[in-house]
Amino acid sequence: MGAIHEIVFDCDKPALLAQFWAELLDGYAVRDYDQAEIARLATLGLTPETDPTVMVDGPGPSICFQNVEGRRPDNNRVHFDVEVAQRSDEVERLKANGAEIVRVLPTYTVMRDPEGNQFCLVDQRQAIAA
Repeated sequence: MGAIHEIVFDCDKPALLAQFWAELLDGYAVRDYDQAEIARLATLGLTPETDPTVMVDGPGPSICFQNVEGRRPDNNRVHFDVEVAQRSDEVERLKANGAEIVRVLPTYTVMRDPEGNQFCLVDQRQAIAA
């Protein structure tokens, strides 16, 4: 079993859409950019306004706005990232319940539910020992 880690929007203009949703939802705001992130973006020729991935945080799951140009009929524009403790076990359980694997990456697996809606299973974050 898992928990919603993020809600992910595929979009053309992540900064604009993130700002829209941050203003719509109570308690949500666009994640601040610290100096290290601004420097990282600059090395890629980007700014916070042109960042291809913008995060919005609030009282519930984080919302991720990621640049995916063009609409593809085989890909839903909004999907859940579900955090799980044992990804391989959860993949097998979901396959037995009618899901299918789209692709497997090092930290997440893209799947489709029985009606073809995509979602991602992501590895559970490990607690950092202080």
